[in-house]
Amino acid sequence: MNWVLVLVMYGLLIFGVFMIESAARHIPIGQEQTGQFGSSGAYFSWMQKNWIVVGSVAYFAAALIDYKWIRWLGIPLYAVSIGLMIMAMKADDDVHRLVVGGLSFQPAQLGVTSGIVMIAWLMHDLPKLHAVLGNPFLKIAIIGVISAVPFLLVMMMGDMGSALVWIPVVIVALLVAGIPFRFLSFIAFVSAGMLPILYFVILPLVSERGPDRIDLWLRMMQGQEVDTLGDAYAPHNVSMAVGKAGWKGVGWKATAEEGSLHDKGFIPRLTAHNDFIFAVIAEELGFRGALLLLGGFTLLLIQGLFIGFYSRDVAGRLIVCMVVALFFAHIYENIGMCVLLMPITGIPLPLISYSGTFVVICMFLLGMVQSVWVHRHLEGRLEEA
Repeated sequence: MNWVLVLVMYGLLIFGVFMIESAARHIPIGQEQTGQFGSSGAYFSWMQKNWIVVGSVAYFAAALIDYKWIRWLGIPLYAVSIGLMIMAMKADDDVHRLVVGGLSFQPAQLGVTSGIVMIAWLMHDLPKLHAVLGNPFLKIAIIGVISAVPFLLVMMMGDMGSALVWIPVVIVALLVAGIPFRFLSFIAFVSAGMLPILYFVILPLVSERGPDRIDLWLRMMQGQEVDTLGDAYAPHNVSMAVGKAGWKGVGWKATAEEGSLHDKGFIPRLTAHNDFIFAVIAEELGFRGALLLLGGFTLLLIQGLFIGFYSRDVAGRLIVCMVVALFFAHIYENIGMCVLLMPITGIPLPLISYSGTFVVICMFLLGMVQSVWVHRHLEGRLEEA
């Protein structure tokens, strides 16, 4: 086992539990939960602990099972995730969640996970069947189709944040799959030329709020006047909470009298424990707390790349690098929208935000990364035997 990866992951999870207790303390819950736990913050942190227990089972199962067997789940997982996303589009839910057996989850997150497994499996095994299947054009087409279907479905749901994480995942998949630089350059130039069409024509068709959020973000970045009591309420106040914190912050679970914008309600209370949890961390723990969090994420991602370097095959390298790209996209997007580097997209911070099944999915993905490390010398041992 790579114990650095294990310790950093659980360190971030424990940090997240403490911050969820503060961030969720204003969310209204039922009297039964209030009487049992004392506050909504304690209730949501207790729920997060339960998800971590479930995620731990998924993590160690994925870590100890050779990932060459897990990748065969690619097709059924991918088919199920596509079906669930279509069901979520038809469901009467603002955030496109499904409830199965009392369990609420967003199938978009399962779609990214199954896509990673599918791409790693096909890029590793197809060239073994015939040399033609290793052609760069065919590799680009396979990666494009596998990613385009869930990407478009998620965009049609209006979940721009979950769709955008596909972009770095696909870029990394093309790089690690060995696509020549000339092909990548051509794709980059064509993509840059299509940006106006995507923004002005396609984006308004698949997402109602996407163009407005991007336009609002661009106007705020340029210092133009915006309605801070209307559409710009969340980005303005969230960035203010981060910016005013200073080195020490106002303190964990600080009150309004101590200067907490979160306690005053300026950070949207219903989403403070997931989408805007970084703003709560930065305000309460200050720059040092935010720096500690970023340091933990940096160590996690670098450790992932270190594991990918020692992978025994292409499938392992693809799995590790795409998981690192997925985590980086979530981290950059979530923290970026709290400091006006990105538009508001509504995306959780991995291992930190209260996000239910997403914590389990993150731990499962890190379990597959761990599996690449655990089984890095397996083929050599089999040959010696």
